Amino acid sequence: MKENKIILSHGSGGKLMYSLIENIFLKNFKNDILEKLYDSGIIEFENFDLCFTTDSYTVDPIFFKGGDIGKLSICGTINDLAVTGAVPLFLSSGFIIEEGFEIENLEKIVKSMEEISRQAKVKIITGDTKVVERGKIDKIFINTSGVGIKDKRIKLGIEKIKEGDVVIINGEIAEHGLSVLISRDTFKIDADIKSDCAPLSELISEILKETDKIKFMRDPTRGGISATLNEIVKNRNFGIVIYEKKIPIKQDVKAICEILGFDPLNIANEGKVVVICDKKEGERVVKKMRKNKYGEKAEIIGEVVKKPEGKVLIETLTGSLRIVDMPIGEQFPRIC
Repeated sequence: MKENKIILSHGSGGKLMYSLIENIFLKNFKNDILEKLYDSGIIEFENFDLCFTTDSYTVDPIFFKGGDIGKLSICGTINDLAVTGAVPLFLSSGFIIEEGFEIENLEKIVKSMEEISRQAKVKIITGDTKVVERGKIDKIFINTSGVGIKDKRIKLGIEKIKEGDVVIINGEIAEHGLSVLISRDTFKIDADIKSDCAPLSELISEILKETDKIKFMRDPTRGGISATLNEIVKNRNFGIVIYEKKIPIKQDVKAICEILGFDPLNIANEGKVVVICDKKEGERVVKKMRKNKYGEKAEIIGEVVKKPEGKVLIETLTGSLRIVDMPIGEQFPRIC
């Protein structure tokens, strides 16, 4: 690492964040569970696997179209468990609250968390609250941790991916990041774009029951599709090609990205899962996804290829190929 101070991009899901993870955290905390860098730590027991994850949320603003910081915290932790193949069971919630924060807003956030956890059939069983002096933080930060149980017959991992496998996404991209941006009113954009924030544990459980040919899953949050796919191919003997015409995206989302100069592939999602599975099972997985309300727009968007190794390419609408690189930093900060 050449940087000697933390900057916002270190937490954005791009190159700097992964550099921080590898050169500081992984170097010092390294162990056989952590070094796999799954969305959840997987602790193996004789009859089952215990999955454990944690995440912190500092979104600005705390209320946005389609959700709030509370809904985001529950969905994010549930999804990090689900993409490892686990059934989420129990969560913790930790609050750091700025002095002067409105109790009415705190209750709105807590009720939102309760509603989503009940919908996803998980229980919040422990927590912590700290209050800090006015001006020490921006309103409220939330940490959620979660545990779930994974059937040992479910075997997922990047090492299982091979040439010919297909890349699937369960719906339209880039809505969460743009929803948060529009809620800030910075650009005075009048558009009804809602965050896709949603718990995906039921959808993921359904497709895992449908086939045992799913190789790997990840939720494309910070850094979007670009970061997720680049993380998958990094230092691997395969690459990925995605097809622009197959990527589901709302027309107004696409238009706003073009106007503002944003690449929708780099924008965070909070209700999406990238699935890589055997080509023969791709259509079957998509069909199953489309029966779930969070997968109605599911599509096969790409495939695993032999060359170029360690690279992600996109076939554009004109038929040309371009490299999809790992984002250096988030296009706008504090969205997760």
